[in-house]
Amino acid sequence: MKAQQIMDLLFDLGECGRLEETCDTIKSGSPDAEVTKIAVSMFATPDVVRKAKETGAELLVVHEPTYFNHWDEHSDEPFEVEKRRLIEESGITIYRYHDYPHKAPRDLICAGEIKYMKLDGEVEYIGRFDKVRIRLNKPMTPRELAAHIEKNVGIKHIRIAGAADSPCTKITGMFGTPGGIEQELRSGDCEVVMTGEVCEWALAEWVRQAAQMGHKKALLVLGHLGSERDGMRLVADILKEKLPGIPTEYIESGEVYTYTD
Repeated sequence: MKAQQIMDLLFDLGECGRLEETCDTIKSGSPDAEVTKIAVSMFATPDVVRKAKETGAELLVVHEPTYFNHWDEHSDEPFEVEKRRLIEESGITIYRYHDYPHKAPRDLICAGEIKYMKLDGEVEYIGRFDKVRIRLNKPMTPRELAAHIEKNVGIKHIRIAGAADSPCTKITGMFGTPGGIEQELRSGDCEVVMTGEVCEWALAEWVRQAAQMGHKKALLVLGHLGSERDGMRLVADILKEKLPGIPTEYIESGEVYTYTD
C-alpha cells in the first residue's frame, strides 16, 4: 500500500474534505513509497526516526512539526541541515497529521487523551481544536486528578495552579497551546482546565489569585507533549484496526524536560 493511500485514509477521518491550506503535508520521502510497516509518534525526533528505521517502518506519521515551525519551512541552520540529512538517509517517508485529526467530529487528539486518562464521567466534545468537557461522576480535587493522570498516561510532573484541594466535577480539556483558557475558567461550566502550555505570569497567576479570593478554580499544566501524545496513540490504534495487514507501531518520543527525580 502506498504512503499517500494510508494518509488519505487518515485524512478522511476529519470528514472535512481536503483542506486547501494545511500543515498536514509530506515532510520527507515519497507519497508513492510502498509501505509494509507504519510508525506513529508525536514528534519526528532523531531518536524516533532512528527507532522507526530499526523497526522497518517506511512511513512515519507525526502530529507536530519536524523543523520547529508550524509550516515546517527548512532553513540552512547547521542543526536543521544535519537533521534533514539523517531523515533523508533513513529513507523514511514522514507525514504530519495535525489539522485533520482536530477536524474530526470527535477531535481525535482529545479522544485519545480521554481514552487513556480513564476518567469516570460524561464527555462532551466541543466544536473547536482540542477542547472537551468532562463531568466527573465522583468529585476529585485537582491534586487527585493530577495524580490520576500522571499514573495513567505517564506524565512525569503535572503543575497545578489555583485551588488544588477543592473537590471538583466540572473539568475542561484544552490541550496543546490553546487560547481562551481564562474565558473558560470564568464560566460556570468549568472548575478545572487541563492544558498543555500557558503563559505563567498571566494565566497561572490569574487562577492562583482567583483561588486566593475564594474561587474554586484550578489549572493543570500537563506539558504540550503530555497533553496531546495520547491522541497519536489513538491514531495508531485506528490504523491497526483499519489496516490489519500492515503492522503499526506507536513510538514514544519522550518528555522534552529532564527532572531531578
